[in-house]
Parts: sequence; structure tokens; C-alpha cells
Amino acid sequence: MELPVIDLNHSTSKDPEVAKQLIDSVSQYGFVYVKNNCGVIPPKDIDIIFHLSESFFKSSEEVKAPYKIKSGSSGKNSGWFPMHGEILDPGKQARGDFKEAFNMNEFRNGKAQQPLPSILSENEDRLNEFIEHCRNLCLSILRYFAVGLDIETGAGGDEFFTRFHDRSGPSGSVFRLLYYPAMSQEYECAKGIRAGAHSDYGSITLLFQRPGQPGLEILTDSSSDSWYPVPVNPTNEPELPILVNVGDLLSYWTNGLLKSAVHRVVFPNESTGRDRYSIAYFCHPVDDAPLLPVPSRAVREHKGGTQTNERLFTAKEHLDSRLAATIAWDGKL
Repeated sequence: MELPVIDLNHSTSKDPEVAKQLIDSVSQYGFVYVKNNCGVIPPKDIDIIFHLSESFFKSSEEVKAPYKIKSGSSGKNSGWFPMHGEILDPGKQARGDFKEAFNMNEFRNGKAQQPLPSILSENEDRLNEFIEHCRNLCLSILRYFAVGLDIETGAGGDEFFTRFHDRSGPSGSVFRLLYYPAMSQEYECAKGIRAGAHSDYGSITLLFQRPGQPGLEILTDSSSDSWYPVPVNPTNEPELPILVNVGDLLSYWTNGLLKSAVHRVVFPNESTGRDRYSIAYFCHPVDDAPLLPVPSRAVREHKGGTQTNERLFTAKEHLDSRLAATIAWDGKL
């Protein structure tokens, strides 16, 4: 198995060849790398956000505690997740994930809609700009998907997905900073797992990683429990590609044609003594987006999906059900 690296340079989101490459990859693997993303997200900006993330997570617990995610927070998936504050594979994990995280919901008019610690609030403009870059790249990729699926013009055509990702209402989109501490004897019970096996909840996810900090794995065969270790830099070029994966909603929308792959984060044998940082942007449609089957011949002909005619779900209903199963509210598992 080898994930494709697709060059977006000199391309538009209506380029049928690039659209086909993207569809082929996520249909088979659920993941794909993109590079030269038309200058949408400059590498220097990525470095700045990683620096802010590291500064926050290295802060004392007293600094982070006021921003801890709380039960009964009106469905807002925002704030600081302490160590073991989330359990992504509750069926197999005895305790929460070996990580910390900080979630930011959508910004409005350039401003965060939640309290931020000083290291982040002082850089609110930078964060807003970066999140906008991520959102724009996701919209471009969603257009590629619409082109690749040849969605009927009368049903929205190239803009079928993007019209459900506008700002007409709230959405579950989340910008997430992640910190996985190095392995220690205290956490031997983690059995090599930093974040449990799961699929993502939304439409698509952008993942930014650091050189020399591997650990992401994709489930390739559930019957034999086989996992593929995802390289951080498959091209060995100075500029790291961005890893993109399909989430549950897009998979459901397309009757499983676009694959929402199960993945996890582990302690690689060669780097158990190193911290790992990553940044994720989870792109979601507006909360009331109906998860109707995509009007595409390829989707209609695809077998083995999950769409039924029993009940029409909305994006928010799906997200709420997933969060209820994975967040260890107030640290109680």
C-alpha cells in the first residue's frame, strides 16, 4: 500500500484529471496527500501554528484548566481535553487516549466564539487566517470530489458539497491542536496506543504533521487487524504534503463510495522517547445539512454503503451521537 501524493499546482478545482486522482485514492484508501496547494497554506504559517501549539501544551495545568471542556456545554466541542479526556475506541480501550488536545469551533467575523488562553488569544488574527486557509482548501477539495463524481448539474453540480459548507448556519467544523507526550513507564498500560482506532466524524479532515514524528496508522484489513504506518513525508521534499482523509458524513453521503477509513496513532518503536504534535482541521457541513444520497450515477451504482430510506439524518445528529460516545466528560470514563 502506498498513498498517492497529488500535486495541486497549476490546477483548478474543476480539473477532471486531478478530480479523478483524488476520487480514486479516497475510494480505495480513504486518505490522500496533497502538495503545492496553490499557495493556500504557506509552510511558514504552519510552523507558526505549531509553535503556538507547543507553547500552550507546555504550559502548566493551572494555565490550561480554566479552558477544560465541560459536560453540558450546549453541544460545543471546544476547549482543552486533558490527558485521557477522550476515548476514541471505547470498545477496546480501558482508559482514555494518551494525548491532550485543544479544540476551537468556528470563528465569527474573525473572532473566536470561546475563551482562549493568552498564548492563543494574543494570536487570534493568525489563528483566524490559518483556519480560513484550511476552510478554503477543503472547499476546493470538495469541488474536486463533486467533479470526480460527476454530480448532476440540476442538483448542484460542482457546488453540490460546498453549498452545504457555507456560513448560512452553525456547523461542527473544528480546528484542533494535538499533543502526544513521549512514552514513559507511567503509561505502559497504553500498550503502544496514543489515540484509539476511529474514523473521523465530518466531511474531510486536513492533517498537518512534523518531520520525525510518525505514528499515524490506517486499518487495511479488519479481519487480520493489519495496519499501514503512514509516512510523515513520503516525498522527502522540504515542504511536507498535507494529509487529507474522508470522514463519516462524506462517506454516508456517497453511500460508502468515498471511504471513511479507520485510523489510530501509536508509539513508533524508533521514537517512543519523543513528543508528537499534529494539527487537524475537521471540515463539517452546516448542522442542518440533510444527508441525502448524492445525485451521481457512480454513487447510485456503488454497493455496500450505509444509506437507507428509513430516516433522514442531519449533520448535527450524526456529530452529537459520535461525541457522546467518545468524550470522557470531566475525566469520567
